[in-house]
Amino acid sequence: MPNPVTAGKTYAGEFAGKYIAAALLSAPTLEQGGVTILPNVAFKQVIQKVATGTIVTDASCAFTPTGTVTLTESVLETKELQVNIELCKNDLFANWQSAELGYSGFKTLPKTFADFLIAHVAEKVAAATETAIWSGTATTGSYLGLKAKLIGAGAPAVTTPLVGAALNAGTVIGELGRIVDLIPASLYGNEGLRIYVSQKIAKLYVRALGGFGASGLGAAGTNAQGTQWFTNGSLSFDGIPIFMANGLGADNAIATTVDNLYFGCGLLNSQNEVKVLDMADLDGSANVRVILRYNAGVEIGFASDAVTYGA
Repeated sequence: MPNPVTAGKTYAGEFAGKYIAAALLSAPTLEQGGVTILPNVAFKQVIQKVATGTIVTDASCAFTPTGTVTLTESVLETKELQVNIELCKNDLFANWQSAELGYSGFKTLPKTFADFLIAHVAEKVAAATETAIWSGTATTGSYLGLKAKLIGAGAPAVTTPLVGAALNAGTVIGELGRIVDLIPASLYGNEGLRIYVSQKIAKLYVRALGGFGASGLGAAGTNAQGTQWFTNGSLSFDGIPIFMANGLGADNAIATTVDNLYFGCGLLNSQNEVKVLDMADLDGSANVRVILRYNAGVEIGFASDAVTYGA
């Protein structure tokens, strides 16, 4: 039974890597540089981690090793995912120009619609990727996201996640302050440091800065503009850029550096595949199948270099 809607000429993967790239890298977190991207990961990639103790000592004529050097690793493992949908050309007649489809009994999918169809599927994949990066779970169609790798069962032992009072415009500034207070001294001031927040927290922060007579803002808010102050520009807190991570849970935030969060995918490996198949020549039906295959996954470098908020 076909999924409701579509049709065209068979398109099969010459530019599959480009379509996959569009699908994955259009996710806001990836498109805006919120994490470090590792392309061409066929299945697993080792992330080497180096930790050193105190290594500076008084000078002497001899070579005397000082401190300790500890080599550890994280393994970024990608998961193979796919999209399989079947659509009926007849469902398009009311919505698509009949001239584009031709007038014979064996109507074919116009190339322009094939491109549209792939773009539509790519958009859906990008949305799923954005959610999986942050809040993904080990379920069908997803993979363990960064939140699962930092908070909850199975996560490395890190600072207990901050959980505060119910978030609203009156409390959000104080809660963000609690996050900043726990950022390690080694990270504070790092150019790549970000406070990743959910859409909910970002909205509350914008509203708070619009003025409610607290936290030194005054009733008129930022620049005395009230709720008109924000025009979708950048946000920061105590000098640290705020990154709105659309895939994060409503009451979650993570403070860490861009180079501590990794997204791996196989953009150019042979597992990637995009196909639009007109089934007319294969089974005589008026159906079209869209097939997309790719692999993706995330990993954290040092869990100890992250401050987490929310359960």
